[in-house]
Amino acid sequence: MTSQAPTLVARTIAVGETRDLAAAVAALAQPGDLLLLVGDLGAGKTAFAQGFGAGLGVTEPITSPTFTLAQEYAGRLRVHHLDVYRLDQLAEVDELGLAELLDDGGVVLIEWGDAILPVLPNDYLEVRIGFAGPEGDDDERRLVLRSVGPGWAHRQVSLLHALEPWAEAPSARDVPPAGGAPC
Repeated sequence: MTSQAPTLVARTIAVGETRDLAAAVAALAQPGDLLLLVGDLGAGKTAFAQGFGAGLGVTEPITSPTFTLAQEYAGRLRVHHLDVYRLDQLAEVDELGLAELLDDGGVVLIEWGDAILPVLPNDYLEVRIGFAGPEGDDDERRLVLRSVGPGWAHRQVSLLHALEPWAEAPSARDVPPAGGAPC
């Protein structure tokens, strides 16, 4: 029987807040961490990656790797930023060398990571980013963070404290059924 860490929900009202939240999460990052950044086009996956990188001391601009598939940045931990949106087949993930990236002492962020779940290790933090403001308000975001596997689950309390400034009480739709994925 496996237990699943609770889902944490946060809300930001500006891109800068999304980056600040990501920097707070980055403060908890450890070598070999994997984060899946999930959300609609323009939801803020790259903004999250920018804040996460800044939280790790990355000083160069972090841009979307949509056309390059992978970018690497130096910081307290090396940041591997991948975008798998343009991959046509799961077999193409092998060409990215994900296993090697996870073993090199850095952190891997994968935009559109939910598209390649079958070939990923079962130990990651899923960051689901969605539009939250009234129609026409492009800046407000709702972030749902879910630990899968032991890596981030062991840091759940620290993650809860890090997200406190942006915390939102979870609704029933955020809490996955026992042993399953979120609704």
